[in-house]
Amino acid sequence: MKEDSVDGFMDFAVGTAKKAGAKALAYYGKGDTAVKFDDSLVTEAELSIRGLFEGELKKLNPLHRIFDEANEISRQYSHSENRYLWVIDAIDGVANFQAGIPIWGISIAMLENFWPVLGVFFMPVTGDIFYSRAGGPAYHVSTVISTSSQEGITDESLLFTFSRFNHHYRTSFPGKIRTMGCAGAHICYVAMGRAEAAILANHSFSELAAASVILESAGGNIFTIEGAEFYLSNYLDGKRIADHLVAAPASTLSQVRACLELI
Repeated sequence: MKEDSVDGFMDFAVGTAKKAGAKALAYYGKGDTAVKFDDSLVTEAELSIRGLFEGELKKLNPLHRIFDEANEISRQYSHSENRYLWVIDAIDGVANFQAGIPIWGISIAMLENFWPVLGVFFMPVTGDIFYSRAGGPAYHVSTVISTSSQEGITDESLLFTFSRFNHHYRTSFPGKIRTMGCAGAHICYVAMGRAEAAILANHSFSELAAASVILESAGGNIFTIEGAEFYLSNYLDGKRIADHLVAAPASTLSQVRACLELI
């Protein structure tokens, strides 16, 4: 592996995501059944996964940085090794993870001088892995994927939403509406054409960094609910994203929005 090449970094990200997945499975579904949500289990699992990633990255290159939402990061342009910033979301879909529901994943992205370079999303239970380098094709395992080519929304279309979606919107969407509890999976399913769009809410930079690279490479993008372009880089300060978002190909966006009425 050439450590200083994008292909080498992709090999590292995919390999490390799989190692992290193996570690995560030791905690998966083992939450305390006496409580509704086992915070201690999730915290221990996330710290273990992040620790593994930090150790692997140090072996790759100790000058590479890791994004930390709790701390402000320097945004100075650099030509040195510290221009590489890695973003990890240890467990996307924590409620599913602690309850033993298989729809959750590990998200890893890399930025060079704050420009997205690659994204990997790995679902350890199902074995699904999605990955892409910016400007290149997006893959599911070894197959190139793309967003849906279906013309128009029909009763066979699929829309992913967030929990409490019905508290915010009335909808005339003619197809199926589902909530699977994992934003990364929702976005990747849109990227591979299994769903026409996903409505997203209450996320952060680290939760969307990898999946947004994959989606863009597959022909889609993330937009604001008003239909404007969305710039994820505006949230490098770690603040939660207050706006509701739509992950979709541009050709589908207006049709999805036309089906939504804000309550």
